[in-house]
Amino acid sequence: MSKRKPYPSDLTDERWALLEPLITAWKAGRPSATGHQSTHDMREIVNALLYQNRTGCQWDFLPHDLPQKGASYYYFALWRDDGTDHKIHDLLRWYERERLRRFADPSLVALDTQSKRAAAGVPALTTGKDPGKKVPGRKLGLAVDVNGLVIAAVVVPANIHENTVGKTLLDKTAEQAATVTKVLVDQGFKTSVVEHGKNLGIDVEIVERNPDQQGFAPQAKRWVVERAYGILSMYRRLVREYDHRPTSALSRVYWAMTDVMSRRLTATTAPAWRDA
Repeated sequence: MSKRKPYPSDLTDERWALLEPLITAWKAGRPSATGHQSTHDMREIVNALLYQNRTGCQWDFLPHDLPQKGASYYYFALWRDDGTDHKIHDLLRWYERERLRRFADPSLVALDTQSKRAAAGVPALTTGKDPGKKVPGRKLGLAVDVNGLVIAAVVVPANIHENTVGKTLLDKTAEQAATVTKVLVDQGFKTSVVEHGKNLGIDVEIVERNPDQQGFAPQAKRWVVERAYGILSMYRRLVREYDHRPTSALSRVYWAMTDVMSRRLTATTAPAWRDA
C-alpha cells in the first residue's frame, strides 16, 4: 500500500488480510498470455471501489492518490462480469455466520424491495416507474438472513411488480442456499409468491401488519431486511441509481456488504456521516 494519508473507507491491515487471499487466488487463475504482470496494487484498487461506494463520487472524481478510472473501473467491471465480487461477498458471509456460531447457510430469510430514483443519464430501458410509490427508477430486492446478511439480491426496473421480484428472489435464494425452508414477506407480496415458494419446497409466510399500530412498527424477524436497507443507505452510491447497468448496481450491493462484513469480522467501527 502506498504511503498516503488514509481515507475512512480504506481497508485496515486486518480487513485486507481477509480479502487478499481471495484476490490473489483470482489473479493466479488468470495468467497473462503475454507474461505481462499488472503493476496495480490490488489493495488500492479495492480501496478505490470502497471509497466511491461510500462517497458516491463519479469515476472521474476519484482522488488523485487512489487508482484512477482506467484501472479502478477495469477491475470493477471485470469482477462484476466474472462474479468475483459475488464470490468474495459469499465467502465473507459464511465467515460471519460462522463467527455468530451459525451454519454456513440459513433456514429462514426475509424478503423485501426498495424503489430508488434514477439519476439523469441512466438508460430508460433499464428503469421504470413504481406505480404504488410513484418512484421513477429501479427496484432493489433483497433476501436476508436473521442477521441481516444478504443471501440473494436483484435489481430491476421499478415498474416490475412485487410478485415478479419475489419469485426471482425465491429462485435465487433456493440456488444460493438450499437449506432455506421458510421465507417472511410483507403484504405487498401476494398468493402467487406463496405458491411459487411451495414449488421450491419453501414455506412463504405473509406477515400482516397489526391494524391497531400507527406509523412505523418493526415486525418480528422481518424487520432485519428493513435494517439491511438502512445500512446500505449509508453508502451514497446506493441511495440513488447512478449506474447504467443493473449488474453494476447489483455489484455495488455486494461491495457494500463486503465492507460491512469485513468490519464486523475484524471489529472495526464504520464512520457515520454525522461523525466529525
